[in-house]
Amino acid sequence: MRSIQVFCGSSTGFNPIYAIAARELGITLAQRQIDLVYGAGSVGLMGIMADAALEAGGKVIGVIPHFLRDWEVCHEGLSELILTDSMDARKVEMLKRSEATIALPGGFGTLDEVFEVITLVQLQQTFQPIGLLNVNGFYNPLLAHIENMLREGFIKNIHRDMIVVEADIEQLLQRMALVTPSSDGKWVNK
Repeated sequence: MRSIQVFCGSSTGFNPIYAIAARELGITLAQRQIDLVYGAGSVGLMGIMADAALEAGGKVIGVIPHFLRDWEVCHEGLSELILTDSMDARKVEMLKRSEATIALPGGFGTLDEVFEVITLVQLQQTFQPIGLLNVNGFYNPLLAHIENMLREGFIKNIHRDMIVVEADIEQLLQRMALVTPSSDGKWVNK
């Protein structure tokens, strides 16, 4: 993987462990010479991760809609900054520039972004390994809900299994590197 888009919070959350994980992910990507593609924020986990990657010599590509830049939450010290006209255009641009997706803890925007990628992979419109960095068990309630969707017949095993979940950055990256595209579509009865 040469580039990974990362979705995460524009706040830091209450537990300092989330900021530590964001910093470690930024450093790890830089050390592995993996370009970081993210939402160009200067605040929250986004800003911490970007700053860490830049300090470690990494390439950081930020994609942000004009209106968010106007609100002064844009990181102005990135390797590359791409401006878009909308949040939808932002997601398309980030997807085009990345080979994999990781979600750190975050809020509604993080979930929206990662689930859009999951859906596009499920519908075979793109292929990317998808990872949830399950810091401090943050995603455990969501994973329980995904299991409920599986039990109730709304998703298939193969689609649940395309999401790689790890609490450790190195293990997450190793497992994501082994993911291969599936030829099974959304409506496969498995």
